[in-house]
Amino acid sequence: MLNFSQFIEEGVNDPAIFKAVFLAGGPGSGKSFIVGKTGLTSMGFKVVNSDDAFENGLKKAGLEMSPENIFSVQGQEIRGKAKALTGAKQDMYIKGRLGLVIDGTGKDIEKIKKQAKSLQKIGYDVAMVFVNTDLETALDRNRMRQRTLPDKEVEAYWREIQNNIGAFQTIFGKKNFLVVDNSAGKDYNKETLRAYRDVRKFADRAPENNVASAWIDAEKKKR
Repeated sequence: MLNFSQFIEEGVNDPAIFKAVFLAGGPGSGKSFIVGKTGLTSMGFKVVNSDDAFENGLKKAGLEMSPENIFSVQGQEIRGKAKALTGAKQDMYIKGRLGLVIDGTGKDIEKIKKQAKSLQKIGYDVAMVFVNTDLETALDRNRMRQRTLPDKEVEAYWREIQNNIGAFQTIFGKKNFLVVDNSAGKDYNKETLRAYRDVRKFADRAPENNVASAWIDAEKKKR
C-alpha cells in the first residue's frame, strides 16, 4: 500500500485529480460492467465500493453469497469490516485528491448530495454516471442472479431510482449528469463509448474549483 507522501505525490500528477464520479443505477443495471467498459480506472479513477471487499471477506471465510450467509451474524460482521476498510481507502484517496468513482445504488439522495457537497468543499468537481434500464430488463436480470429478489421488490426499487433522476440532474447539473442505457437489446458498445468520451472530457478538464487550484499550487511549491 502506498504511504501518505506517495498518495500526495500521485494526487498532484494524477490525470483525474480533483474529479469524483458518482455511479448510480437500479437493479440489474450492470454498473460494474459499465465501469469496465468506460475505462474509468484507466483514466486514474479509484473505485470506492464496499461490496467488493464484502464479497472477498465472505470468500475468505468460506461463505457463499447466499441470503442466509449475508444476513447472518458472521456475515454482518464481515460487512462492517468491509465498510470500514473501504472508508479508510476512500479517506486516503481523498487526502491525495485522487479521482474517485463512488459506486452506489442512487436510492439515498440526501447521502449523495451530502457527499457531493463535502467533496466540492475541498475542491472536487463532481459528476454522475447513471446506468439505466427499462423495467423488464431489471426484472429479467434479477431472475438470473444468484441472489434474487421478489419481482414486486425489484419493481418498487426500480421506480424509486427512476423518481430520483430529476434530483440527480439538479445536484450534478446537466453537463455532469451522464445517462447510459444498458437495457436489453440496446447497443451497449455505442452507449459506453459515448459515456467514455463524456467522462474523458470531464476528467481532462482542469479543476474548476479555486480550492483545487490553490491546493495544487501549494503542493507543487513543496517540491
